[in-house]
Parts: sequence; C-alpha cells; structure tokens
Amino acid sequence: MTDDSVLLCDDQDGIRTLTLNRPHRRNAINGELWAALREALAEAARDRRVRALVLTGAPGAFCSGADVVDADISRPADGTHPLHGLRALSDVALALHELPVPTVAKVNGAAMGAGWNLALGCDLVVATPESTFSQVFARRGLSVDCGGSWLLPRLVGLQQAKRLALLAETIDADEAWDLNLVTWVVSADEIDAFVADLAGRLADGPPIALAQTKALLHESVDRTMRDALAAESRAQTVNFATADTQEAYAAFTEKRRPRFTGRWAVPGGPRPSRTVPSELERHKHA
Repeated sequence: MTDDSVLLCDDQDGIRTLTLNRPHRRNAINGELWAALREALAEAARDRRVRALVLTGAPGAFCSGADVVDADISRPADGTHPLHGLRALSDVALALHELPVPTVAKVNGAAMGAGWNLALGCDLVVATPESTFSQVFARRGLSVDCGGSWLLPRLVGLQQAKRLALLAETIDADEAWDLNLVTWVVSADEIDAFVADLAGRLADGPPIALAQTKALLHESVDRTMRDALAAESRAQTVNFATADTQEAYAAFTEKRRPRFTGRWAVPGGPRPSRTVPSELERHKHA
C-alpha cells in the first residue's frame, strides 16, 4: 500500500505491521478504512509468512474511534439500514480476535471508543505514559461496540466495565495498567524498539502451538475445567504432529535457539520424543 493509503502495511521478518493512516482525523476509522482493515486481517490469516501482527496508528494518536460523520457507516448511501454498515465493525473485531497469530497493539497516543476496543482485541497492548483511553460512546449518544461489551467485563470485571462504559471517562496509561487494560507502559522514545523486540520474540515462536494456545485461552471463558482439559489434549495432539516439537527438544539438547516452522511432521518419519525436559533442567540450560 502507498503512503497515501488509509491503511499502511509493512512486512519484516515475519512481522506484519498495520498502521491506521488518517492522521488528519486522529486515525478515526471511516468506511474505507474499515474495509481495508477487514481485508488486511483476512490476508494476514491466509499468509503463512505472517508470524505476528502489530496494530498501530500514524503519529498523533492510536485511533480516535469510528468516524461518526462517515456516511458509509451511519447513513449508507444506498439507503439500507445502518445495521448493514455497522457489520463492518463487527467483521473487523471478529477477524482480529480470531487471527491465529499473536497480535500486539502499539498505542502511541489516544485510543478512543472503537479504537480502544481494537487495541483491547489484540493479545498484548503496549502504551506510552502519554496514552489516553476512553469508552467514549455515551458522550456521543451511542452504546459500546467493536467488541467492547464482551472484552471489558472479561478484562476488568463487570463493575469496572460498567464504570468505563457508562461514565465514558478518560483514563491515563497508569490507570489502564492498574486495571489490566494494557500489558506494558513504555516511554515514547523506547516503544518502537520494545514492540519490535516483543513482536520478534512472538514471530520466533512455534506458530501452530501459539495458535492453539491463543484459541484455548479465548475459549476458556465459557468452558468447564473438564472441557478445557479435553481441548488441551486435542491441541497437544496437533502440536505433536508438527516438526516443532522435535525441533524444540533438539535445540534444548544442543543448547541453541529453536527454529520453529510450524511444518507438519513427515508421515512415517521420526516421531516426537515423549521425553520432555523438566522445568529444573530447562533452568539449568537457560
């Protein structure tokens, strides 16, 4: 995508960075950007070269939310009900949530409304001390969207979720961290390097195993312990069928970093060892 696109895409060493690029509107998302995000997330899910995804905004803000003056969303030009336009938000939120690769939100400024909920939809959130956050919907005469009604109670509990959504207060990065709504707060001078290192570590991980873990954690909220254990067993069976389990053990014994690929183990080839190094042994070789 060119620099004048509403969404910039950059690939480097298995890390795909998507940058919301409407700085004149503090990266508010209009119909064109919703459509670009939906396609970009679908493409990231299909592209096996993508091992981690970073979502951020052009300098000045992370995202000030949905562009409420955008007729493409609130007043479709073809005269159809706004519900059809609002499905674009739902499609993006769901695609981000279900993306099999680890995702990182790099919040380099204000994250408001749907913009904040997109950040919360990522697996990890890195902010700067200057970042601010608000479920601004009530101030616009609107209710929570873009997954906020599902994400907030699970992250902060029902009472704090109601406080954030009903009062539409703006909180700073320190309070967001106290509420477990950001994972790290890093200085503005250091956030680029921090996120690059973080995304690099995620991209170096075993892709199939990380996808399985991410899905297990997402599904745990409405599962019993018995259900979770059964799902974990199925996921481990999938992992044992990849070359990564053999690679992990070989790297451990050879005292080197593993090179994970996510490849399916060759049928009839060497089976993954059932011997797994203990936690004590791992620490000895760390």
